[in-house]
Amino acid sequence: MTTPQSAWKNLKNAAVAARDPISGLFAIEPDRLDKLVVEAAGLRIDLSKQPWSLGDFDTALTLAKVCDVEAARNRLWAGKPVNSSEHRAALHMALRAPDGADFEADGVPVSRDVEATRNAMRAFSEAVRSGAKTGATGKPFTAIVHIGIGGSDLGPRLVWEALRPLNPGIKLRFAANVDPSETALALAGLDPAQTLVVVVSKTFTTQETLANAEVVRAWLRAALGSESDAHLVAVSAAPTLAQAFGVPADQVFGFWDWVGGRYSIWSAVGLSCAIALGYDVFQRLLDGGATMDEHFRRTPLLQNAPVLLALAHIFNRDGLDRPLRAVIPYAARLRLFPSFLQQLEMESNGKRVDQQGQPVAHATAASVFGDAGTNGQHAFFQMLHQGTDVIPVDFVAVARAGEGEPANHTILLANVIAQAQALMTGRSEAEVREELTAKGLPAAEIDVLAPQRTFPGDRPSSFILMEALTPETLGALIALHEHKVFVEGVLWGINSFDQWGVELGKSLATKILAELQGGAPGIHDPSTAALVARLK
Repeated sequence: MTTPQSAWKNLKNAAVAARDPISGLFAIEPDRLDKLVVEAAGLRIDLSKQPWSLGDFDTALTLAKVCDVEAARNRLWAGKPVNSSEHRAALHMALRAPDGADFEADGVPVSRDVEATRNAMRAFSEAVRSGAKTGATGKPFTAIVHIGIGGSDLGPRLVWEALRPLNPGIKLRFAANVDPSETALALAGLDPAQTLVVVVSKTFTTQETLANAEVVRAWLRAALGSESDAHLVAVSAAPTLAQAFGVPADQVFGFWDWVGGRYSIWSAVGLSCAIALGYDVFQRLLDGGATMDEHFRRTPLLQNAPVLLALAHIFNRDGLDRPLRAVIPYAARLRLFPSFLQQLEMESNGKRVDQQGQPVAHATAASVFGDAGTNGQHAFFQMLHQGTDVIPVDFVAVARAGEGEPANHTILLANVIAQAQALMTGRSEAEVREELTAKGLPAAEIDVLAPQRTFPGDRPSSFILMEALTPETLGALIALHEHKVFVEGVLWGINSFDQWGVELGKSLATKILAELQGGAPGIHDPSTAALVARLK
């Protein structure tokens, strides 16, 4: 009987064994495309340019089966406390499920509460958009300032950038960083009388968020007096603290401890987007996520998009010891997607111990970086093609342009297809020499130039294609990666839903802040003490 330990050993042995280059696998595996391309929720996921043979692919599937991904998926859907260190369920799927769902968090029904919150969000967003809900002076709201950080910022910011109208009726700006320039830029040119402020903090104690919220509240009160609190909205699991801050009770929208910050765009955390885009657009985003949920929940592992994407990443990360991954959306509207994935993946799975507190047996989350194509081609693609490290790439492309000049979109598509091909096929030194010889270059110069112009190739990539960038396909893309992260966590035996690694620096910052504000010196290492003294 295959054990998880032996399945892991088989995967790693398969990965490092002598193998054909990726481009050669297509010739010896005529059904490669059929088996390594899946379609789900409006997305086409092509994993055929990954470094695995179909035999390796079967070995990876065996790992998923032996590690009981299906049973873990069932526990997730059943609302069991999969976040073991905090004894919480992780039920972001309930937030986007259609009305009438019956999710429970550790035995407590939650779907009716979710529906009630969605109804309240719809009513509020429609009131703001129609002008029925006005500011302190009776003027309609024409701008929203969204204040939050981490999961309370990255998801809404991504959705707004991806789906915003060319000429929005309501402007949406964001303030996340506690750097005062961020808030100053968010407020620049806005009329306080027509600005709605949405403060998002699960605990309503997040230092950066509250510091920025206090600045914006003071800006409102300076212009509008005490009536300006009517411009404040809060999204929090701590409504009492939000009301104590000055937010009217009927403008506090709740969410629950079973909603992790980086999984929270589907909740009232997305209220700013629901207002600025229109609630119907936000609902379509939810629908796209729910469609991917059904695919992940119902589809056999062999054709399950999140499972296969996770296995491809693990084959590179653990099988071939590749600690980096580039994510390149060839869509300017998705340029924030790599940043969103940095939190989703590196905060979720950047763990060194398993759920029993023991050192994890395998390398965990890869470091994610990226930028929009074609910008990235003129920045870091040199390293992707000819650097000493092999860095797998995930390409994301959109078949049809949403706006602008169609001819430019065709150029964009040509580039993304070509880059994926070039990474895989490369260009041999013999080909380069033949080309340079045909140009009449002398042999001595060819000897110098040929190695520099050679591309090793055999560099893997995934290709995710959506027909159009719509709320539904964006929702599916986000949910695909949420579930991919969960599958990876199951295989590594780690908790993908806590984030204790962010706590130490925050607690030390609180102590250092007191010193910078004139408090007694603390006990530090010499370097830290010198920095505090220099900046005091």
